Amino acid sequence: MTDFIEGEARTQATLFPERVDDYITQDNPIRVIDVFIDGINLSGMGFKTTPAATGRPAYHPASMLKLYVYGYLNRVQSSRRLEREAGRNIELMWLLGRLAPDFKTIADFRKNNTKAIRLVCREFVMVCRKLDLFSDAFVAIDGSKFKAVNNRDRNYTQAKLKRRLEAIEASITRYLGQIASADRQDDLVATEKTERLKNKIVKLKKEIERLNEIEVQLLAIDDKQLSLTDPDARSMKTRGTGMVGYNVQTAVDVKHHIIVAHEVTNVGTDRAQLKNMATQAKDAIATDELTVVADRGYFNGEEIKACEDAGIKAYVPKCQTSGNQAKGLFGKRDFIYKLDVDEYECPAGEHAIYRFSTQEKGKTIRRYWSSACINCLMKSQCTTGKYRRVSRWEHEAVLDVMDARLEREPERMKARRETVEHPYGTIKHWMGYTHFQMRTLERVSAEMSLHVLAYNLKRVMNIMGIGALIEAIQA
Repeated sequence: MTDFIEGEARTQATLFPERVDDYITQDNPIRVIDVFIDGINLSGMGFKTTPAATGRPAYHPASMLKLYVYGYLNRVQSSRRLEREAGRNIELMWLLGRLAPDFKTIADFRKNNTKAIRLVCREFVMVCRKLDLFSDAFVAIDGSKFKAVNNRDRNYTQAKLKRRLEAIEASITRYLGQIASADRQDDLVATEKTERLKNKIVKLKKEIERLNEIEVQLLAIDDKQLSLTDPDARSMKTRGTGMVGYNVQTAVDVKHHIIVAHEVTNVGTDRAQLKNMATQAKDAIATDELTVVADRGYFNGEEIKACEDAGIKAYVPKCQTSGNQAKGLFGKRDFIYKLDVDEYECPAGEHAIYRFSTQEKGKTIRRYWSSACINCLMKSQCTTGKYRRVSRWEHEAVLDVMDARLEREPERMKARRETVEHPYGTIKHWMGYTHFQMRTLERVSAEMSLHVLAYNLKRVMNIMGIGALIEAIQA
Protein backbone atom coordinates (compact mmCIF):
# COMPACT_ATOMS: atom_id res chain seq x y z
CA MET A 1 0.00 0.00 0.00
CA THR A 2 1.33 3.44 -0.94
CA ASP A 3 0.27 6.96 -0.02
CA PHE A 4 -0.91 7.67 -3.58
CA ILE A 5 -4.23 7.10 -5.29
CA GLU A 6 -4.02 3.85 -7.20
CA GLY A 7 -5.79 2.85 -10.39
CA GLU A 8 -7.54 -0.38 -11.18
CA ALA A 9 -5.70 -3.43 -12.46
CA ARG A 10 -5.77 -3.70 -16.25
CA THR A 11 -6.65 -7.40 -16.06
CA GLN A 12 -9.60 -6.87 -13.71
CA ALA A 13 -12.84 -8.24 -15.21
CA THR A 14 -16.27 -6.77 -14.51
CA LEU A 15 -19.51 -8.71 -14.28
CA PHE A 16 -21.57 -5.86 -15.70
CA PRO A 17 -19.45 -3.85 -18.22
CA GLU A 18 -19.77 -0.08 -18.02
CA ARG A 19 -21.66 1.72 -20.76
CA VAL A 20 -19.82 4.19 -23.00
CA ASP A 21 -22.47 6.73 -22.03
CA ASP A 22 -21.27 6.53 -18.42
CA TYR A 23 -17.99 8.16 -19.44
CA ILE A 24 -19.70 11.19 -21.05
CA THR A 25 -20.93 13.81 -18.59
CA GLN A 26 -24.17 15.69 -19.19
CA ASP A 27 -22.30 18.95 -19.76
CA ASN A 28 -19.93 17.52 -22.37
CA PRO A 29 -19.89 19.62 -25.61
CA ILE A 30 -20.26 16.51 -27.78
CA ARG A 31 -23.87 16.22 -26.61
CA VAL A 32 -24.53 19.58 -28.31
CA ILE A 33 -22.93 18.29 -31.52
CA ASP A 34 -25.04 15.15 -31.38
CA VAL A 35 -28.33 17.01 -30.85
CA PHE A 36 -27.56 19.71 -33.44
CA ILE A 37 -26.58 17.32 -36.26
CA ASP A 38 -29.45 14.93 -35.57
CA GLY A 39 -31.90 17.83 -35.82
CA ILE A 40 -30.82 18.86 -39.33
CA ASN A 41 -32.52 17.72 -42.53
CA LEU A 42 -29.31 16.57 -44.22
CA SER A 43 -30.97 15.37 -47.41
CA GLY A 44 -32.40 18.85 -47.95
CA MET A 45 -28.90 20.30 -47.81
CA GLY A 46 -27.48 18.04 -50.48
CA PHE A 47 -26.00 15.20 -48.42
CA LYS A 48 -26.65 11.75 -49.86
CA THR A 49 -28.71 10.03 -47.18
CA THR A 50 -30.09 7.19 -49.32
CA PRO A 51 -27.64 4.24 -49.62
CA ALA A 52 -26.79 2.76 -53.01
CA ALA A 53 -28.65 -0.39 -54.05
CA THR A 54 -25.40 -2.24 -54.77
CA GLY A 55 -21.97 -2.37 -53.21
CA ARG A 56 -20.87 -1.93 -49.65
CA PRO A 57 -23.07 0.42 -47.55
CA ALA A 58 -21.59 3.88 -46.94
CA TYR A 59 -21.31 5.76 -43.66
CA HIS A 60 -24.28 7.99 -42.91
CA PRO A 61 -23.54 11.71 -43.55
CA ALA A 62 -24.63 12.51 -39.98
CA SER A 63 -21.84 10.33 -38.57
CA MET A 64 -19.21 11.87 -40.84
CA LEU A 65 -20.43 15.37 -40.11
CA LYS A 66 -20.30 14.76 -36.35
CA LEU A 67 -16.73 13.52 -36.75
CA TYR A 68 -15.65 16.68 -38.56
CA VAL A 69 -17.45 19.10 -36.24
CA TYR A 70 -15.87 17.35 -33.26
CA GLY A 71 -12.46 17.50 -34.95
CA TYR A 72 -12.61 21.21 -35.73
CA LEU A 73 -13.97 21.96 -32.26
CA ASN A 74 -10.96 20.16 -30.75
CA ARG A 75 -8.27 21.42 -33.15
CA VAL A 76 -8.02 18.18 -35.12
CA GLN A 77 -8.50 18.99 -38.82
CA SER A 78 -6.40 16.33 -40.57
CA SER A 79 -8.26 13.29 -41.93
CA ARG A 80 -5.45 10.97 -40.80
CA ARG A 81 -5.55 12.35 -37.27
CA LEU A 82 -9.34 12.04 -37.21
CA GLU A 83 -8.96 8.39 -38.24
CA ARG A 84 -6.68 7.76 -35.25
CA GLU A 85 -8.93 9.66 -32.86
CA ALA A 86 -11.99 7.65 -33.94
CA GLY A 87 -10.24 4.45 -32.87
CA ARG A 88 -8.97 5.61 -29.47
CA ASN A 89 -11.05 8.60 -28.31
CA ILE A 90 -13.86 7.64 -25.95
CA GLU A 91 -15.84 10.79 -26.86
CA LEU A 92 -15.79 9.89 -30.56
CA MET A 93 -16.70 6.30 -29.73
CA TRP A 94 -19.80 7.67 -28.00
CA LEU A 95 -20.54 10.17 -30.77
CA LEU A 96 -20.09 7.74 -33.68
CA GLY A 97 -21.30 4.53 -32.05
CA ARG A 98 -17.77 3.03 -32.26
CA LEU A 99 -17.54 3.63 -36.01
CA ALA A 100 -13.97 4.15 -37.24
CA PRO A 101 -13.86 5.21 -40.93
CA ASP A 102 -10.50 5.26 -42.71
CA PHE A 103 -8.76 8.54 -43.56
CA LYS A 104 -9.62 8.34 -47.28
CA THR A 105 -13.34 8.07 -46.53
CA ILE A 106 -13.07 10.97 -44.09
CA ALA A 107 -11.19 13.16 -46.58
CA ASP A 108 -13.56 12.36 -49.44
CA PHE A 109 -16.59 13.35 -47.39
CA ARG A 110 -15.21 16.86 -46.83
CA LYS A 111 -14.10 17.14 -50.44
CA ASN A 112 -17.38 15.96 -52.00
CA ASN A 113 -19.88 17.85 -49.81
CA THR A 114 -18.55 21.41 -49.92
CA LYS A 115 -21.88 23.18 -50.57
CA ALA A 116 -23.76 21.11 -48.01
CA ILE A 117 -21.15 21.75 -45.31
CA ARG A 118 -21.50 25.50 -45.85
CA LEU A 119 -25.27 25.18 -45.41
CA VAL A 120 -24.76 23.37 -42.09
CA CYS A 121 -22.73 26.34 -40.84
CA ARG A 122 -25.53 28.67 -41.93
CA GLU A 123 -28.07 26.43 -40.15
CA PHE A 124 -26.41 27.08 -36.80
CA VAL A 125 -26.56 30.82 -37.47
CA MET A 126 -30.32 30.32 -37.91
CA VAL A 127 -30.39 28.62 -34.51
CA CYS A 128 -28.64 31.65 -33.01
CA ARG A 129 -31.20 33.92 -34.65
CA LYS A 130 -34.08 31.93 -33.13
CA LEU A 131 -32.40 32.31 -29.75
CA ASP A 132 -32.51 36.11 -30.26
CA LEU A 133 -28.73 36.46 -29.99
CA PHE A 134 -28.61 39.10 -32.75
CA SER A 135 -31.12 41.51 -31.22
CA ASP A 136 -28.80 44.55 -31.51
CA ALA A 137 -28.48 44.19 -35.33
CA PHE A 138 -24.95 45.60 -35.12
CA VAL A 139 -22.04 43.78 -36.79
CA ALA A 140 -18.36 44.47 -37.42
CA ILE A 141 -16.86 43.51 -40.77
CA ASP A 142 -13.22 42.69 -41.42
CA GLY A 143 -10.98 40.51 -43.57
CA SER A 144 -7.90 38.46 -42.73
CA LYS A 145 -5.37 36.56 -44.84
CA PHE A 146 -5.08 32.79 -44.39
CA LYS A 147 -2.29 30.70 -45.90
CA ALA A 148 -3.09 28.26 -48.69
CA VAL A 149 -1.37 24.93 -49.34
CA ASN A 150 0.52 26.67 -52.16
CA ASN A 151 4.12 27.67 -51.37
CA ARG A 152 5.33 31.12 -52.41
CA ASP A 153 7.96 29.54 -54.67
CA ARG A 154 5.16 27.89 -56.66
CA ASN A 155 3.24 31.10 -57.23
CA TYR A 156 4.14 33.22 -60.25
CA THR A 157 3.38 36.72 -61.48
CA GLN A 158 4.93 38.57 -64.38
CA ALA A 159 7.11 40.55 -61.99
CA LYS A 160 8.29 37.37 -60.22
CA LEU A 161 9.12 35.69 -63.53
CA LYS A 162 11.06 38.72 -64.69
CA ARG A 163 13.11 38.85 -61.48
CA ARG A 164 13.75 35.11 -61.62
CA LEU A 165 14.89 35.21 -65.26
CA GLU A 166 17.15 38.18 -64.56
CA ALA A 167 18.71 36.33 -61.62
CA ILE A 168 19.31 33.24 -63.79
CA GLU A 169 20.90 35.32 -66.57
CA ALA A 170 23.18 36.96 -64.00
CA SER A 171 24.18 33.53 -62.64
CA ILE A 172 24.95 32.21 -66.12
CA THR A 173 27.11 35.27 -66.88
CA ARG A 174 28.99 34.78 -63.58
CA TYR A 175 29.56 31.08 -64.27
CA LEU A 176 30.83 31.79 -67.80
CA GLY A 177 33.34 34.25 -66.34
CA GLN A 178 34.51 31.62 -63.85
CA ILE A 179 34.86 29.04 -66.64
CA ALA A 180 37.01 31.47 -68.67
CA SER A 181 39.26 31.98 -65.65
CA ALA A 182 39.50 28.23 -65.02
CA ASP A 183 40.40 27.52 -68.66
CA ARG A 184 43.58 29.55 -68.20
CA GLN A 185 44.70 27.13 -65.48
CA ASP A 186 45.98 23.82 -66.80
CA ASP A 187 45.41 21.46 -63.87
CA LEU A 188 42.93 18.79 -62.72
CA VAL A 189 41.14 21.04 -60.20
CA ALA A 190 40.41 23.65 -62.87
CA THR A 191 39.08 20.96 -65.21
CA GLU A 192 36.72 19.59 -62.56
CA LYS A 193 35.53 23.10 -61.72
CA THR A 194 34.82 23.83 -65.39
CA GLU A 195 32.80 20.63 -65.72
CA ARG A 196 30.80 21.43 -62.58
CA LEU A 197 30.03 24.96 -63.77
CA LYS A 198 28.95 23.72 -67.20
CA ASN A 199 26.49 21.33 -65.53
CA LYS A 200 25.07 24.24 -63.51
CA ILE A 201 24.61 26.28 -66.69
CA VAL A 202 22.76 23.38 -68.35
CA LYS A 203 20.38 23.19 -65.36
CA LEU A 204 19.82 26.94 -65.43
CA LYS A 205 18.98 26.85 -69.14
CA LYS A 206 16.43 24.11 -68.47
CA GLU A 207 14.98 26.32 -65.74
CA ILE A 208 14.69 29.16 -68.27
CA GLU A 209 12.74 26.85 -70.59
CA ARG A 210 10.44 25.87 -67.71
CA LEU A 211 9.84 29.50 -66.75
CA ASN A 212 9.07 30.40 -70.37
CA GLU A 213 6.43 27.66 -70.45
CA ILE A 214 4.98 29.01 -67.20
CA GLU A 215 4.88 32.49 -68.73
CA VAL A 216 2.74 31.20 -71.60
CA GLN A 217 0.25 29.76 -69.08
CA LEU A 218 0.41 32.96 -67.05
CA LEU A 219 -0.53 35.21 -69.96
CA ALA A 220 -3.65 33.13 -70.58
CA ILE A 221 -5.01 33.91 -67.07
CA ASP A 222 -7.12 37.04 -66.54
CA ASP A 223 -5.38 38.32 -63.41
CA LYS A 224 -1.93 37.26 -64.70
CA GLN A 225 -1.12 35.13 -61.66
CA LEU A 226 -0.45 31.39 -61.57
CA SER A 227 -0.33 29.05 -58.57
CA LEU A 228 0.80 25.52 -59.34
CA THR A 229 -0.34 23.70 -56.17
CA ASP A 230 -3.63 25.45 -55.48
CA PRO A 231 -4.83 27.12 -58.70
CA ASP A 232 -7.19 29.49 -56.85
CA ALA A 233 -4.68 30.75 -54.27
CA ARG A 234 -3.28 34.23 -54.85
CA SER A 235 -0.30 36.22 -53.62
CA MET A 236 -1.48 38.85 -51.11
CA LYS A 237 0.16 41.63 -49.17
CA THR A 238 0.36 41.26 -45.40
CA ARG A 239 2.14 43.20 -42.71
CA GLY A 240 5.88 42.74 -43.06
CA THR A 241 5.73 40.20 -45.90
CA GLY A 242 3.41 38.60 -48.40
CA MET A 243 1.73 35.21 -48.49
CA VAL A 244 -0.03 32.98 -50.97
CA GLY A 245 -3.48 32.36 -49.63
CA TYR A 246 -7.07 33.57 -49.33
CA ASN A 247 -8.76 36.67 -47.94
CA VAL A 248 -11.46 35.53 -45.49
CA GLN A 249 -14.28 38.02 -44.86
CA THR A 250 -16.44 37.89 -41.73
CA ALA A 251 -19.35 39.84 -40.25
CA VAL A 252 -19.30 39.45 -36.45
CA ASP A 253 -22.09 40.31 -34.01
CA VAL A 254 -20.78 43.02 -31.70
CA LYS A 255 -22.70 41.87 -28.61
CA HIS A 256 -21.84 38.15 -28.53
CA HIS A 257 -18.93 37.92 -31.02
CA ILE A 258 -20.75 35.30 -33.09
CA ILE A 259 -19.80 35.10 -36.77
CA VAL A 260 -23.02 35.98 -38.56
CA ALA A 261 -21.71 35.63 -42.13
CA HIS A 262 -18.43 34.74 -43.78
CA GLU A 263 -16.99 34.31 -47.24
CA VAL A 264 -13.64 33.16 -48.62
CA THR A 265 -12.24 35.24 -51.49
CA ASN A 266 -8.99 35.24 -53.42
CA VAL A 267 -8.99 39.03 -53.86
CA GLY A 268 -6.29 40.62 -51.75
CA THR A 269 -8.13 43.87 -50.90
CA ASP A 270 -11.31 44.60 -48.94
CA ARG A 271 -12.38 47.60 -51.03
CA ALA A 272 -15.30 45.88 -52.77
CA GLN A 273 -16.50 43.65 -49.92
CA LEU A 274 -18.58 45.98 -47.71
CA LYS A 275 -21.98 45.67 -49.39
CA ASN A 276 -21.53 41.94 -50.02
CA MET A 277 -20.80 41.09 -46.38
CA ALA A 278 -23.30 43.59 -44.97
CA THR A 279 -26.08 42.18 -47.17
CA GLN A 280 -25.23 38.61 -46.14
CA ALA A 281 -25.30 39.64 -42.48
CA LYS A 282 -28.62 41.42 -42.91
CA ASP A 283 -30.17 38.34 -44.53
CA ALA A 284 -28.78 36.04 -41.84
CA ILE A 285 -30.12 38.21 -39.01
CA ALA A 286 -33.41 38.77 -40.90
CA THR A 287 -33.70 42.44 -39.96
CA ASP A 288 -34.98 45.46 -41.87
CA GLU A 289 -32.21 47.71 -40.58
CA LEU A 290 -28.60 46.86 -39.83
CA THR A 291 -25.61 48.80 -38.50
CA VAL A 292 -22.15 47.82 -39.74
CA VAL A 293 -18.70 49.10 -38.86
CA ALA A 294 -15.49 48.45 -40.77
CA ASP A 295 -11.97 49.85 -41.00
CA ARG A 296 -10.76 52.32 -43.64
CA GLY A 297 -9.69 49.47 -45.93
CA TYR A 298 -13.41 49.12 -46.83
CA PHE A 299 -13.89 52.78 -47.73
CA ASN A 300 -15.53 52.88 -51.16
CA GLY A 301 -18.15 55.49 -52.04
CA GLU A 302 -20.20 53.20 -54.26
CA GLU A 303 -20.21 50.41 -51.67
CA ILE A 304 -21.31 52.79 -48.90
CA LYS A 305 -24.04 54.26 -51.14
CA ALA A 306 -25.29 50.73 -51.94
CA CYS A 307 -25.44 49.95 -48.20
CA GLU A 308 -27.48 53.07 -47.49
CA ASP A 309 -29.89 52.16 -50.29
CA ALA A 310 -30.32 48.69 -48.75
CA GLY A 311 -31.18 50.05 -45.30
CA ILE A 312 -27.71 49.39 -43.88
CA LYS A 313 -26.12 52.13 -41.78
CA ALA A 314 -22.35 52.07 -42.33
CA TYR A 315 -19.49 53.44 -40.21
CA VAL A 316 -16.29 53.48 -42.27
CA PRO A 317 -13.52 56.08 -41.77
CA LYS A 318 -12.18 57.84 -44.85
CA CYS A 319 -8.78 57.00 -46.31
CA GLN A 320 -6.35 59.91 -45.86
CA THR A 321 -4.55 59.63 -49.21
CA SER A 322 -4.47 63.25 -50.36
CA GLY A 323 -1.47 63.98 -52.58
CA ASN A 324 -1.61 67.66 -51.65
CA GLN A 325 -1.44 66.89 -47.93
CA ALA A 326 1.61 64.72 -48.56
CA LYS A 327 3.26 67.79 -50.14
CA GLY A 328 2.38 69.94 -47.14
CA LEU A 329 -0.51 71.70 -48.89
CA PHE A 330 -4.13 72.09 -47.81
CA GLY A 331 -6.14 68.88 -48.12
CA LYS A 332 -9.71 68.50 -49.28
CA ARG A 333 -10.92 68.38 -45.68
CA ASP A 334 -9.78 72.02 -45.33
CA PHE A 335 -12.44 73.03 -47.86
CA ILE A 336 -15.94 73.36 -46.36
CA TYR A 337 -18.88 72.41 -48.58
CA LYS A 338 -21.93 74.67 -48.48
CA LEU A 339 -24.94 72.55 -49.42
CA ASP A 340 -27.42 75.39 -49.78
CA VAL A 341 -25.38 77.19 -52.47
CA ASP A 342 -23.47 74.16 -53.87
CA GLU A 343 -19.98 75.59 -53.41
CA TYR A 344 -16.84 75.15 -51.30
CA GLU A 345 -15.32 77.70 -48.94
CA CYS A 346 -11.52 77.57 -49.10
CA PRO A 347 -9.13 78.27 -46.15
CA ALA A 348 -8.70 81.86 -47.44
CA GLY A 349 -12.46 82.44 -47.22
CA GLU A 350 -13.03 82.49 -50.97
CA HIS A 351 -15.83 80.57 -52.72
CA ALA A 352 -15.02 77.72 -55.13
CA ILE A 353 -18.08 77.48 -57.35
CA TYR A 354 -19.32 74.63 -59.54
CA ARG A 355 -17.79 74.64 -63.03
CA PHE A 356 -18.56 71.37 -64.85
CA SER A 357 -19.02 67.59 -64.45
CA THR A 358 -17.00 64.68 -65.86
CA GLN A 359 -17.27 60.90 -65.94
CA GLU A 360 -14.49 58.94 -64.21
CA LYS A 361 -14.69 55.15 -63.93
CA GLY A 362 -18.46 55.28 -64.29
CA LYS A 363 -18.92 57.97 -61.62
CA THR A 364 -20.12 61.55 -62.15
CA ILE A 365 -17.57 63.95 -60.67
CA ARG A 366 -18.33 67.66 -60.18
CA ARG A 367 -15.47 70.20 -60.39
CA TYR A 368 -15.20 73.39 -58.31
CA TRP A 369 -12.68 76.24 -58.14
CA SER A 370 -12.45 79.95 -57.38
CA SER A 371 -11.38 82.72 -59.76
CA ALA A 372 -9.58 84.37 -56.84
CA CYS A 373 -6.86 81.70 -56.77
CA ILE A 374 -4.55 83.73 -59.07
CA ASN A 375 -4.11 86.63 -56.62
CA CYS A 376 -4.59 84.66 -53.36
CA LEU A 377 -1.91 85.27 -50.69
CA MET A 378 -2.29 81.66 -49.46
CA LYS A 379 -1.83 80.08 -52.89
CA SER A 380 1.63 78.70 -52.03
CA GLN A 381 0.02 76.69 -49.24
CA CYS A 382 -2.81 75.46 -51.47
CA THR A 383 -1.66 74.51 -54.97
CA THR A 384 1.22 74.63 -57.43
CA GLY A 385 -1.16 75.08 -60.37
CA LYS A 386 -3.07 78.08 -61.66
CA TYR A 387 -6.23 77.15 -59.73
CA ARG A 388 -6.97 74.84 -56.82
CA ARG A 389 -9.65 72.50 -58.16
CA VAL A 390 -11.89 70.54 -55.79
CA SER A 391 -13.69 67.38 -56.94
CA ARG A 392 -16.97 66.11 -55.54
CA TRP A 393 -18.78 62.86 -56.32
CA GLU A 394 -22.46 63.35 -57.14
CA HIS A 395 -23.47 61.15 -54.15
CA GLU A 396 -20.85 62.49 -51.74
CA ALA A 397 -23.61 63.72 -49.43
CA VAL A 398 -23.94 60.09 -48.30
CA LEU A 399 -20.28 60.11 -47.26
CA ASP A 400 -20.70 63.44 -45.48
CA VAL A 401 -23.60 62.04 -43.44
CA MET A 402 -21.49 59.00 -42.53
CA ASP A 403 -18.56 61.24 -41.47
CA ALA A 404 -20.91 63.19 -39.22
CA ARG A 405 -22.10 59.91 -37.64
CA LEU A 406 -18.51 58.88 -36.94
CA GLU A 407 -17.77 62.24 -35.33
CA ARG A 408 -20.80 61.87 -33.04
CA GLU A 409 -20.20 58.19 -32.24
CA PRO A 410 -16.45 57.47 -32.10
CA GLU A 411 -17.16 54.49 -29.83
CA ARG A 412 -18.28 52.55 -32.91
CA MET A 413 -14.66 52.15 -34.06
CA LYS A 414 -13.64 51.00 -30.59
CA ALA A 415 -16.39 48.36 -30.76
CA ARG A 416 -14.98 47.19 -34.09
CA ARG A 417 -11.49 46.66 -32.66
CA GLU A 418 -12.85 44.76 -29.67
CA THR A 419 -15.10 42.56 -31.79
CA VAL A 420 -13.77 41.47 -35.12
CA GLU A 421 -10.18 40.56 -34.20
CA HIS A 422 -11.31 38.03 -31.60
CA PRO A 423 -12.72 35.37 -33.97
CA TYR A 424 -9.72 35.53 -36.32
CA GLY A 425 -7.26 35.17 -33.47
CA THR A 426 -9.18 32.22 -32.03
CA ILE A 427 -9.55 30.37 -35.33
CA LYS A 428 -5.90 30.87 -36.32
CA HIS A 429 -4.85 29.65 -32.89
CA TRP A 430 -6.99 26.54 -33.34
CA MET A 431 -5.48 26.01 -36.79
CA GLY A 432 -2.00 26.22 -35.31
CA TYR A 433 -1.10 29.19 -37.53
CA THR A 434 -0.71 26.84 -40.47
CA HIS A 435 -2.34 26.64 -43.89
CA PHE A 436 -5.71 25.30 -45.03
CA GLN A 437 -5.90 21.54 -45.52
CA MET A 438 -7.73 21.73 -48.86
CA ARG A 439 -7.22 23.29 -52.29
CA THR A 440 -9.37 25.44 -54.61
CA LEU A 441 -11.72 28.20 -53.53
CA GLU A 442 -14.82 26.00 -53.22
CA ARG A 443 -13.17 23.42 -50.96
CA VAL A 444 -11.36 25.99 -48.86
CA SER A 445 -14.73 27.72 -48.36
CA ALA A 446 -16.15 24.47 -46.95
CA GLU A 447 -13.16 24.08 -44.65
CA MET A 448 -13.58 27.63 -43.40
CA SER A 449 -17.26 26.91 -42.74
CA LEU A 450 -16.22 24.07 -40.43
CA HIS A 451 -13.90 26.45 -38.57
CA VAL A 452 -16.68 29.03 -38.26
CA LEU A 453 -19.23 26.43 -37.12
CA ALA A 454 -16.85 25.16 -34.43
CA TYR A 455 -16.14 28.71 -33.27
CA ASN A 456 -19.84 29.63 -33.13
CA LEU A 457 -20.69 26.44 -31.25
CA LYS A 458 -18.04 27.20 -28.65
CA ARG A 459 -19.23 30.81 -28.29
CA VAL A 460 -22.90 29.92 -27.80
CA MET A 461 -22.04 27.11 -25.37
CA ASN A 462 -20.07 29.64 -23.30
CA ILE A 463 -22.89 32.19 -23.46
CA MET A 464 -25.87 29.93 -22.71
CA GLY A 465 -24.42 26.83 -21.14
CA ILE A 466 -24.52 23.35 -22.65
CA GLY A 467 -27.74 22.18 -21.00
CA ALA A 468 -29.69 25.31 -21.98
CA LEU A 469 -28.39 25.15 -25.56
CA ILE A 470 -29.42 21.49 -25.93
CA GLU A 471 -32.93 22.33 -24.70
CA ALA A 472 -33.14 25.29 -27.09
CA ILE A 473 -32.10 23.19 -30.09
CA GLN A 474 -34.56 20.45 -29.22
CA ALA A 475 -37.44 22.92 -28.65
